[in-house]
Amino acid sequence: MSDTTTGAAQSTGEEPLGYEAAREQLIEVVGRLESGGTSLEESLRLWEQAEELARTCQTWLDGARERLDAVLGEQDS
Repeated sequence: MSDTTTGAAQSTGEEPLGYEAAREQLIEVVGRLESGGTSLEESLRLWEQAEELARTCQTWLDGARERLDAVLGEQDS
């Protein structure tokens, strides 16, 4: 999992989020969206944030799958 940097982390120069942190933030954002009561502009901002967090989670999961496949491939050899 060599490249775990996300767009949000790249644009701000912050450390990339780990899977657990991104997942927790995603849960919070989705909860805010589901509760309603936000303006259209805020809802769109939250949606974009949720999409970025989901991509971060998927990147981590894809990387984990690649690592597992590599280890399992080595064991089969």
